[in-house]
Amino acid sequence: MLLHIENLLTLDQVRAARQILDSAEWVDGRVTAGHQSARAKDNMQLPEASPAARDLRELVMEALGANAAFISAALPRHVFPPLFNRYSGGQSFGTHVDNAIRHVTGSGQRIRTDISSTLFLADPHEYEGGELVVEDTYGAQSVKLPAGHMILYPATSLHHVRPVTKGARLASFFWTQSMVRDDGHRTILFDLDLAIRRLNSDFPEHPSAVQLTGVYHNLLRQWAEA
Repeated sequence: MLLHIENLLTLDQVRAARQILDSAEWVDGRVTAGHQSARAKDNMQLPEASPAARDLRELVMEALGANAAFISAALPRHVFPPLFNRYSGGQSFGTHVDNAIRHVTGSGQRIRTDISSTLFLADPHEYEGGELVVEDTYGAQSVKLPAGHMILYPATSLHHVRPVTKGARLASFFWTQSMVRDDGHRTILFDLDLAIRRLNSDFPEHPSAVQLTGVYHNLLRQWAEA
């Protein structure tokens, strides 16, 4: 499932994030890349332990916890602490697949990467190029979203970031270990949840809403790893 989540961050939150990013110091983005990805990766990244990264992580995590679409689609069990990157001057990230397991720095925690996420922090008119291209069952999908918007996609997907030829592309990226490992199962549950919410909105007293809610939870009970 490839899902566009609009306005994860408000305009005020984006402005606050940009103030932090515009004054931050960056390091080579290969510090968090795996062996294969390091050969394809050319960008800059906020050091994970920097005050700027810590403040921005808190902002993004709070927004994720309050976003119904993210909760419904990802069914998160664990979220990898968000990271932040910058592409400019022709930088890009060649075709790769994300590591299946990520270690959380400074802890013994390991997270299975079921879902990849990119939260855009610069508007499309601020830079040229920089599209995230995700290869899925429907072909290659090119993604370039407004600041504050986020894209979710299966971490199993091949993907790349096209060269940024003008301006700077700023984003947050992270992974989610879902309670439901299979992307097809997550898609079914997400579609069913949307249908139930629409039914409750249009026909609040309709008895089918209770039946469908039962189906949802029985499927979740069957597929979830709590």
